[in-house]
Amino acid sequence: ARYHAMEERANLMNMMKLSIKILIQSALSLGRTLDSDFPPLQQFFVVLEHCLKHGLKVKKTFIGQNKSFFGPLELVEKLCPEASDIATSVKSLPELKTAVGRGRAWLYLALMQKKLADYLKVLLDHKHLLSEFYEPDALMMEEEGAVIVGLLVGLNVIDANLCLKGEDLDSQVGVIDFSLYLKETQDSDGKQDGGITAVLDQKHYVEELNRHLSCTVADLQNKIDCLEKTNSKLQEELAAATDRIGSLQEEQQQLKQQNELIRERSEKSVEVTKEDTKVELDTYKQSRQGLDEMYSDVWKQLKEEKKIRLELEKELELQIGMKTEMEIAMKLLEKDTHEKQDTLVALRQQLEEVKAINLQMFHKSQNAECSLQQKMEAISSFEGKANEMMSSMKQMEDRLQHAEKARQTAEERCNKMKQELAGKLDTCRQQMSQLDSKCSTLEKELKSEKEQRQTLQRELHQEKDATTLLKTELQQMEGLKKELRKLQDEKQNLEKVCEEQEQALQEMGLHLSQSKLKMEDIKEVNKALKGHTWLKDDEATHCKQCEKEFSISRRKHHCRNCGDIFCNTCSSNELALPSYPKPVRVCDTCHTLLLQRCSSNSS
Repeated sequence: ARYHAMEERANLMNMMKLSIKILIQSALSLGRTLDSDFPPLQQFFVVLEHCLKHGLKVKKTFIGQNKSFFGPLELVEKLCPEASDIATSVKSLPELKTAVGRGRAWLYLALMQKKLADYLKVLLDHKHLLSEFYEPDALMMEEEGAVIVGLLVGLNVIDANLCLKGEDLDSQVGVIDFSLYLKETQDSDGKQDGGITAVLDQKHYVEELNRHLSCTVADLQNKIDCLEKTNSKLQEELAAATDRIGSLQEEQQQLKQQNELIRERSEKSVEVTKEDTKVELDTYKQSRQGLDEMYSDVWKQLKEEKKIRLELEKELELQIGMKTEMEIAMKLLEKDTHEKQDTLVALRQQLEEVKAINLQMFHKSQNAECSLQQKMEAISSFEGKANEMMSSMKQMEDRLQHAEKARQTAEERCNKMKQELAGKLDTCRQQMSQLDSKCSTLEKELKSEKEQRQTLQRELHQEKDATTLLKTELQQMEGLKKELRKLQDEKQNLEKVCEEQEQALQEMGLHLSQSKLKMEDIKEVNKALKGHTWLKDDEATHCKQCEKEFSISRRKHHCRNCGDIFCNTCSSNELALPSYPKPVRVCDTCHTLLLQRCSSNSS
């Protein structure tokens, strides 16, 4: 059962590696956000669902037996408060009626947030809580779960836009499509014989290794048979030499004591080796986590620098547009100022003309007042004369009888004079009303002209303030131009650094992908056939032979014989070893030793 569970875990981990690799390659080739209809993304979710279902415990309820992977995912909300939004949004969807559908929706939302690896890592850090849902030999409880979480960190490069409404997540059947993986491997390995041939070559290589191992096992079995035969002969000799037992008992006791000492030493050495292996495993896990964190940090820095670059370009465009608008506005303001200066000159001329007209009207009004006073004096004199005439009429009443004709004529003359005086008074009154109306109109015109003058002065002050503001803004624009030049220089330097870092990361990624595939096979073969310790990459910072420090240009290379790390110049030799059918890389010291052994064996 354990062997079967180990095979299942290994197969699921390999399928997960393939699905993540195909998804990242296809997403980078398309260069856009992925939808839920994208086949590699669908296959990735199917494989992830199988990994989460591996080793799930069956829970019995009143309704029946329940086996769902949404139970452990609900723990993330308690362990990581950032995941509470995902849990509330999943529970608020009315279309989801089963736990399987809610688990699928949770995975979709976590992938869109680019925190799927972080949430699963939180779960793996609390395995005592996972033991309620998983069997001890489940994938999430073993080391393969940590490996899969490390692989999921690479999915932070992908942008996904998955619509949950309208999709039937409850009744979907998760079936792995192996044809997709075969097509992808054929497309990616088009320069070689194809994906299937590469797998077959690896199979043949493993079969050859197994054949070599079987040969060594057969040789060991023959030696064991020979030893058994010799043991039988020795037993016969011991039966024949029972007389010597007495003399050899003391030696036997000494040998027993030595055997006990050797056993104790062997047990101590076994314990030390176990502790060393545990420490090596811990260091390997920490180094792998550090590399994954470095990779994610570098990707985040690249994204931030790209965002800063886009923002700077947008600011440049806005500032160029502002500059053109400012130049146009300056030209328009200059035109407006010239026009307003012309209007001011014209208005001043009109004011002077209006003042002259006002003076003329003032003189006329004074003349009219003088004439009115003269006329009033004439009227008063006429009234006095009329009074005198009335008195003379009273004095001459006695003479009326004698001079009735003279009286009638005098009365007629008086009536005519009264009519003439009334007409003159009416004309004077009309002239006075006309002069009053003209004065009121002139006062209104003066008030309007004063208001226009005040408004023009205000506009002049506003335009002066606007010109001062524009001058300050022009000075700020010049400072911004200098800052833009500095930022462009810094941007170029950063782009150069980014390009160098991208090249280094690409080379490191290729080196890591090649070394990770070969590490396991090399370790197993070396441990089975030699027992040499394989030195880790993190433990070596200098070449063991020339003691030069490793860098991006000076790479690390393992010697396939001793397991130590050397530079390219100190490990440029190749020899065929018993554990490798083809010639492999060997350091200079191992090369000389192996040549000496070959020469001694041949002699």
